[in-house]
Amino acid sequence: MTETVIQNPLFQPLNIGELAMPNRIVMAPMTRGRATPEGVPTALQSQHYVQRASAGLIVTEGTGISRQGLGWPCAPGVWNEAQQAGWESVVSAVHEAGGRIYCQLWHMGRTVLPVYLDGALPVAPSAIAVEGKGRLPEGGFAPYVTPRALEIDELPGIVEDYAKAAARAIAAGFDGVEIHGANGYLVDSFIRSGANQRDDEYGGRVDRRWRFPLEVVDAVAETVGANRTGIRFSPTGSFNSMSDEDPVASYGYGASQLDRFGLAYIHVIDPRPGHFMATEDAPPAAAEMRKNTKTPMILNGGFDEGTGARAVMLGRADAISFGVPFIANPDLPERYAEGWELTPPDRDTFYTHGAEGYVDYPPHQS
Repeated sequence: MTETVIQNPLFQPLNIGELAMPNRIVMAPMTRGRATPEGVPTALQSQHYVQRASAGLIVTEGTGISRQGLGWPCAPGVWNEAQQAGWESVVSAVHEAGGRIYCQLWHMGRTVLPVYLDGALPVAPSAIAVEGKGRLPEGGFAPYVTPRALEIDELPGIVEDYAKAAARAIAAGFDGVEIHGANGYLVDSFIRSGANQRDDEYGGRVDRRWRFPLEVVDAVAETVGANRTGIRFSPTGSFNSMSDEDPVASYGYGASQLDRFGLAYIHVIDPRPGHFMATEDAPPAAAEMRKNTKTPMILNGGFDEGTGARAVMLGRADAISFGVPFIANPDLPERYAEGWELTPPDRDTFYTHGAEGYVDYPPHQS
């Protein structure tokens, strides 16, 4: 290893919880649609993650915690025995290859189309629809519908679904779990004022909007250990029709409350210019979170090797997660270390269901 690489902070080890990462290059969660229609992970997914085992940490694609919470064709789940068994094979193979892997726990909230729910409405903090269209199981798209606002007495059951899914993930051998609290899905929609317009103890003031997310964190951390629990946020992202009246104050508060748990990490999408989630003049919510917590922070959002290394060097983050660069570059850490050119991905195969564009990108040929 060259002296330049040794000095690059991305190639320094990092401990999160009890997990020792050999580098600070994290593979970000990316939905790719390669599970079975029943949400069971496949040998193809095992091959995909094994190829990327040199990441300091892999975070899986979003993985449904319940039938109610999953509405993406051939996305995996972790709420039943068959799904757990499928993940056991994936995780075992990643560990045999020397990798480390967390399972991202996903409830899609108001973005689940009724076809996935036997015609029932999706659920959300408030009856506010997402603009645009969602993916149908058989292919194609359909408009999002106005969700049903959750009753207070339903919330403990969803919190329990998170805890049970976390327990299954750990039983499958995962090193930890990441709660999906970003991108307009259920946890995120409770936090942000544009989606949560409740007038009870789960809406209104910032502390009330954070009540449900903190209950989820508490339940998961209590079930599998805070040192094996992470959580992901997108404070300024507008994806899935999201907005917040004051993300700096909201997420600064949230970070201060999360700090008491002693989580493995907080994962924040802080998009660079040109990233699909970037907004003009985005407020510095990630920086405010950093000030308000001692928990290790992973940043994401269009970073490359240079900007990622600089963010870690300046203390803005402890690690950087990379999404799209990992798709076509399974050996991404090695390519960054050696200065090798990156292979561009084929975007037409991002959400198909076969091997093409998923496991057929070769490592660099030196």
